[in-house]
Amino acid sequence: MTKQSERKSSVLEIILPSAMSSNSDSTITQSKGLQTQTPSSLQLSICHSPSKVKNDETTKDQHELPLQNLKLASHEVLERAQQAGRSKCSKCSSSRMFYCYSCFTFVGVSEQEIPNIKLPLKIDIIKHPNETDGKSTAVHAKLLAPDDVNIFIYPCIPDYEGQTHEVVLVFPGPEAVTVEDIVNRLPKAAKPKSSLHEPIPKRVKLEKRERGIRSMDEDVTEKKGNKHVLKRVVFIDSTWNQTSKIITDERLQALLQVELKTRKSCFWRHQKGSPDTYLSTIEAIYYFLMDYHLYCLEEDYQGEYDNLLFFYSFMFRLITKAKYAAGKL
Repeated sequence: MTKQSERKSSVLEIILPSAMSSNSDSTITQSKGLQTQTPSSLQLSICHSPSKVKNDETTKDQHELPLQNLKLASHEVLERAQQAGRSKCSKCSSSRMFYCYSCFTFVGVSEQEIPNIKLPLKIDIIKHPNETDGKSTAVHAKLLAPDDVNIFIYPCIPDYEGQTHEVVLVFPGPEAVTVEDIVNRLPKAAKPKSSLHEPIPKRVKLEKRERGIRSMDEDVTEKKGNKHVLKRVVFIDSTWNQTSKIITDERLQALLQVELKTRKSCFWRHQKGSPDTYLSTIEAIYYFLMDYHLYCLEEDYQGEYDNLLFFYSFMFRLITKAKYAAGKL
């Protein structure tokens, strides 16, 4: 190994000590667009267009590229922290780079320079107790969208009883629906009986309904209700071999399951023997929100959630360059 390769590997090990293990190789080498590039020209990309994409062929072609055209905050703060080296977490005193994955705090970086993202939905992440904290990308979501993301360690699961009409579980299965079908497939909320003391709202006259005439208020209310019926999304953070115990938990059985479109993962810790379409947790959250924005909110996507990949994209770039220098790409 050359001196340059040794230096690249040492930088990588400072940030992600086990990133170069045999379990980490498969996903990165799947990225065909990177194989002929030099380290200085490696580009970050993600599989979407800045505007609304619905054409199947266009979407298919774009999904062949890993990480393209992300609208990210500057990585300069991470580059400075990388040069400075590890620091101690102010809460647990553990040596960390960028953030403490145990305390969910920033380490060695200014919080003001890290993007803070407002999400259109609340995110609950159910983390398997045996999932290694330092290898999980769930912490990225918690750090970058702290007001909208919560992480629970199984067997701790929030009580979703009475909320099945506004909560979905992202997990593939024979009865799972697509993101586009969520609005139509969510169970209807049980409507409380009207109180005798509550005024009965005025109804549109029968003859108007028969002629297909609807009030402006009716149209606006119905359209808004259809778009924003979903309020919370549940993700499972674990290896695929560990998911069985969580996904079969009776507390999750009433939730509508949603399956994401097939996309290739860029995760550097890809599990051996599993297809490259098994996404990391932060990738799954990102892709779900992008599809939700396009198909449920019916709005053009302009990179609103790209910064969820702020840490992920930076680490991906470092690891890809280190692998290239080591001759693994």
